[in-house]
Amino acid sequence: MQSSDRRSQATTSPSRFRRDLPVTALVHDARAGCPIAFEHLYRRFAGQVASYLRWHRASDPDGLTNDVFAQVHRKLGGFEGDDRSFRSWLFTIAHHRMVDDRRRNSRQPMLQGEVGVEDTSADWGDVEEDAFALLSHESVRELLGVLSPDQRDVVLLRVVADLSVEEVARLLGKREGAVKALQHRALASLRRHLENQVALV
Repeated sequence: MQSSDRRSQATTSPSRFRRDLPVTALVHDARAGCPIAFEHLYRRFAGQVASYLRWHRASDPDGLTNDVFAQVHRKLGGFEGDDRSFRSWLFTIAHHRMVDDRRRNSRQPMLQGEVGVEDTSADWGDVEEDAFALLSHESVRELLGVLSPDQRDVVLLRVVADLSVEEVARLLGKREGAVKALQHRALASLRRHLENQVALV
């Protein structure tokens, strides 16, 4: 009886959804048929998904974001995991949508892909993370333009999607060492670009 009452309350009372409510609780209620719970999932993550797609220069970031969440809604019944697993699952779907969009627009010239990535233990440092946090949107777009597609994939999945090296490696089908090498090279490229920009001022 308590479970039935809780489900009824979830369906009818938006006020019960606090901003700090765990994702797993929202997923549970959404799977039970609560549209408000799914709306809160959308509100919590849609902006990040749209940003991820926008930085990848997707043809229609907002439309693709809606497609991503439509797929999430269809497959939510089969999802199992914690808050971190949901984020990884969500951005896996977003990444696949981005790849499909990239293929549809493959007539446009693309930057040369990454070739011969060596293994390295280099990882993100606090300085780099703070630097990204301070950059404006236009600056980020310009900076991402100097990266190869592989480097850009890793940077966006690590910074925007907030996935771990292990999660990025699994999503991209690469070794963890290769992911670390790509992010190390990406940071080195961004650093050189910023230094050159400063030198021109």
